[in-house]
Amino acid sequence: MNRRMVVYRVGQILELEAVLLLIPLAVAAIYAEWRGVGCFAISAAAAAVLGLLMILIFKPSNNLMYAKEGFSIVTIAWILLSVFGAVPFFISGEIPNAADAFFETVSGFTTTGASLVPDVEKMSHGMLFWRSFTHWMGGMGILVLIMAIVPTDSGRSMHIMRAEMAGPVIGKLVPKIKDTAKILYVIYLGITVLETLFLLAGGMPVFDSIVHALGTAGTGGYGIKGDSIGGYSPYIQWVIAVFMVIFGINFNLYYLILMKKFSAAVKNTELWLFFGMIIVSTAVIAADIYRIYNNVGDSVRHSFFQVTSIMSTTGYSTADFDKWPVLSKDIIFILMFVGGCAGSTAGGLKISRILIMIKTVINDIRQQLHPRSVTSLKIDGKPVDKNTTQRVSTYFILYIFLIVAVFLLISFEPFGFETNLTAAVSCVNNVGPGFGAVGPSGNYSGYSDFSTIVLSFAMLLGRLEIFPMILALNPANWVNKNK
Repeated sequence: MNRRMVVYRVGQILELEAVLLLIPLAVAAIYAEWRGVGCFAISAAAAAVLGLLMILIFKPSNNLMYAKEGFSIVTIAWILLSVFGAVPFFISGEIPNAADAFFETVSGFTTTGASLVPDVEKMSHGMLFWRSFTHWMGGMGILVLIMAIVPTDSGRSMHIMRAEMAGPVIGKLVPKIKDTAKILYVIYLGITVLETLFLLAGGMPVFDSIVHALGTAGTGGYGIKGDSIGGYSPYIQWVIAVFMVIFGINFNLYYLILMKKFSAAVKNTELWLFFGMIIVSTAVIAADIYRIYNNVGDSVRHSFFQVTSIMSTTGYSTADFDKWPVLSKDIIFILMFVGGCAGSTAGGLKISRILIMIKTVINDIRQQLHPRSVTSLKIDGKPVDKNTTQRVSTYFILYIFLIVAVFLLISFEPFGFETNLTAAVSCVNNVGPGFGAVGPSGNYSGYSDFSTIVLSFAMLLGRLEIFPMILALNPANWVNKNK
């Protein structure tokens, strides 16, 4: 393990966080929230000092970076980002418990959107902005951002992107990884600005438009109202719902469209499976909840919004789906596992993994029926190598084990089966709301500090897709072969 390289890169990331903390500081200053200004300044200064010390003391003698270095950088960076990001919440007194402040920040950076703030409308503008801004940074990945703006002298930065970007296979859009990171962030920023303009056009206030665009872009779902999006107009709800779909799509497809490679984008199987699941789920739920709303338009709007919110793992809500009929709740629970497309800002298992697992099962059945036949797994006409299918199978097993472990660890809490199970599923899949006490009208404030920390690391494991944290925390990988 090139430990000096790991510490050096983490130091760079802390320096970037220190700079980014100046943005909510400016927001707090605009609203004359001087206590918030001081809190953000302290957090930024602490991150800057530690980051600078790490850079100066641990400058590596060589720049070799392999998978274990990439995974370690990502894991340590995300934990430290959350620690320093929690400081403003804690020292301001707006989230006075340290474990709770850490949970809220992890939930922000991992784009989960699970909150334990009992009355979000009492929070200051600076803190509300910071919550949503952590979504935006975590959505595409803050380490991808640093690769886009900080000069790198290593050709192995792909290991960082592979550890931080979601999906079974991560590829470069262009030969240089730095240029790939720039393209992704330009597209990401462009769509975020576009959503902000659409929200402003619908009469949403400027502050509301910005924070909700940031929350939608990162598919995080931190709101600034007690009823999430329920109090806004149908136009606003439709805009946010459509953009939740947009941000749940593989960003590589947007690049293909910009390059006028329309046929490659349109023929993407994962995309059509994503759309298909949204359409079918919306139709079934709309029919099921019609008896509640007695209006086709309202039923379709609420159904489409919640389906896109859960599938994109954003977590916004226009209605308390915990009070919907059993069939609708069952479909929503299933969609919590599915998630969005690989290469998007959405969490969950990912459509591409589900597609690979389905095709693997079909091929295995064919092989049993016709033992002498030669079958190969293909997606979009391209063969999927055995290493990829093996990684998908391994990931799925670890994924199920993780949900079970988290569920058992928090089961001593004074909540029912439904609340604890959906809390575990929601946090691992970075969805946010669940059912029962953690439903759309509830929050996670009832959990003990122990369970709060367990759920925090469940969110981190889910966002980084398990492998980076397991490998980074394995002591055997820290043998210092490259000082």
